Amino acid sequence: MALFVRQAILFDLDGVLVDSTTCAGRIWRAWAQEQGLDPERMVQLAHGRPTIETIRMVAPQLDAELETAKIEEREVNDVEGLKALPGARELLTRLPPERYAIVTSGSRRLATARLKAAGLPVPERMITADDITHGKPNPEPYLSGARLLGYKPEDCMVFEDAPAGIRAGKAAGMTVVALPTTYPLGALSQADCVAESLGSVQVGILASGELELNVTTLQPCHCS
Repeated sequence: MALFVRQAILFDLDGVLVDSTTCAGRIWRAWAQEQGLDPERMVQLAHGRPTIETIRMVAPQLDAELETAKIEEREVNDVEGLKALPGARELLTRLPPERYAIVTSGSRRLATARLKAAGLPVPERMITADDITHGKPNPEPYLSGARLLGYKPEDCMVFEDAPAGIRAGKAAGMTVVALPTTYPLGALSQADCVAESLGSVQVGILASGELELNVTTLQPCHCS
């Protein structure tokens, strides 16, 4: 068990709040096959990064903006298999809406579609690929999330499932709690701790107004 006191929480979306593994994998594998690329490698590279950056990395010969638009259209319209991850709905409903934001590598349109499909609330505050210049693992998305909420980076906690997102949160100077929903524990070693699930996170509001979080962890916490 680890205890944290913070002002605000920043959630990644896919793999943290929404289980989109099957859906996203289906779309990326199909696209990779169309382009003559390795489908499994494509799925691994795409998770946690903006689509346009992934395409530029693996297929610089393609029109990245055009291909990004094609993939996003498929993602918005193909929501089969999307569902909320355990504990996500309960945790979000316990948090004051002004104290959390979603920070995702997808577009606002895609984030909204996936949240609605999973039956989760669409928060007023989101940082998406539409709002940034550099995606994860660059710290810009999480720094932007802290500014959006009006708190210092060190007063924010991040929930992530991907190595790129963990690196982004740590580079932003934030405490990062990882979830083993997408990657094995060994790939999450840069996080401060790994939680069993969002269902293992208990949150309360102190008299000072700060958020108190009790997290059941799968390994010793790296932070004080």
